[in-house]
Amino acid sequence: MKTFIGPRLRRLRVEHGQTQAQMARALGISTSYVNLLEKNERPVSVPVMLKLFELYGIEWRDIAEDDETAHLADLRAALADPIFEGDRPDLTQIRAALTHAPDLALCFLRLHRSYLAASDQLLSVAEAGEGGGALLRSAPEATVHNFFRKNRNHFAALEEGAEAFWGAPPPASDDIYAALKQRLLDRLGVRVQLMTVAEMPGTLREYDERRRLILLSEALDHPNRVFQLVHVAGLIEQSRVIDGLLSDSGVSDAHGRTRCRVELANYFAAAVLMPYGAFLTEALASRYDFDHLATRFGVSFEQACHRATTLQRRGAMGVPFFFLRIDKAGNVTKRFNATDFHLAEHGGACPRLEVHTCFRMPGRIVPQLVEMPDQSRFFVFSRTVDRPSFARHTQDVRLAVAMGCAVEHVGAIGYGETLAMGQAPVTEVGINCRICPRANCDQRAHHAIVMGEPVDERRRGATRYSA
Repeated sequence: MKTFIGPRLRRLRVEHGQTQAQMARALGISTSYVNLLEKNERPVSVPVMLKLFELYGIEWRDIAEDDETAHLADLRAALADPIFEGDRPDLTQIRAALTHAPDLALCFLRLHRSYLAASDQLLSVAEAGEGGGALLRSAPEATVHNFFRKNRNHFAALEEGAEAFWGAPPPASDDIYAALKQRLLDRLGVRVQLMTVAEMPGTLREYDERRRLILLSEALDHPNRVFQLVHVAGLIEQSRVIDGLLSDSGVSDAHGRTRCRVELANYFAAAVLMPYGAFLTEALASRYDFDHLATRFGVSFEQACHRATTLQRRGAMGVPFFFLRIDKAGNVTKRFNATDFHLAEHGGACPRLEVHTCFRMPGRIVPQLVEMPDQSRFFVFSRTVDRPSFARHTQDVRLAVAMGCAVEHVGAIGYGETLAMGQAPVTEVGINCRICPRANCDQRAHHAIVMGEPVDERRRGATRYSA
């Protein structure tokens, strides 16, 4: 297999303050060969690669790791924006940009994201009136999503820590809660105490570091009590690993770093309770039956869905999924993405997604085929999930989750059996109304910022926003 490392080689040379001639002398090759390598006109040979490792103290993944798949997906999604209509480059040109000018391509992506965020935030500020300036801060949820997306939703260091968590075969599922409490006490000197709702109003879990005590609310069901204990263990035992990941993340905002720390501890807890190899094997065997997976590993439906998005280990990958969670008002409350599907960052999700409909059918899987404005198609299935209830007035605290993948993976998913592929209806969806180009959508809630045509006062279309 030929390996091209041009842009990474140039970045390495620049970081060390070398000219092409100086790098060539260090590697024992000609200056012209370095020039060809940097232009991706020659693949790197094994001897030269080994010399790079030796001289510059780098590892294989530092110079040869391929981010092109994720970046290609992001570029294609960005270029689907209607502002590029008529001047949109084809796939060959996009790949060439990533190959020959990856830094420029990433700068373009950053600029486009800033454009979308600024456009939506300005609209929000205008609607908020006075005091709206606070909305201009970057949302911690967006920081988490971008951080996980940059890492392909997979953290090998946390997976390694999770595999070593028990140090021996894990306890049986019906013994795990007691085993966790004993482990916390033996290894960390941390005790666990169950509290009544009256003693912890509005709180599900609290770690008192001074007293070395974890307080759990009785409102938590068994899977979530277990999950919270492993979460706290992760915050303590994996603190150096998490600190290292955050240091490399580029996240400087205090709110964003805190949210990332919490989600990394959640990632660790999921990896402990749903070991990578065993979970992937069971997922493939059951064709991603998430009720079965939740039962098999003693977790919640939502936790099993979220874990499936992280199965991105090289050589042992699962189906790439996106995960979306919304509340009854349509607000996106959590999102993770290992696909080309572009998830809304601001505002609600597209109302044509059946994730909204499933509130009318609690507990049932609702499958759907959807098509984005760039004509890419995805298989999406949704279901409601319940949150802990504290008292009579907090009943029916319900959210909905949607899982989706590119349509070519539908054969690996049992929920797709209910759809006659090729004959099933396809629903046209967008990211959200503010940036969706589908002018005649009967579910449109806003005049999109990308729709430049004024409304024709002499004509009433499918919506009042139709030109």
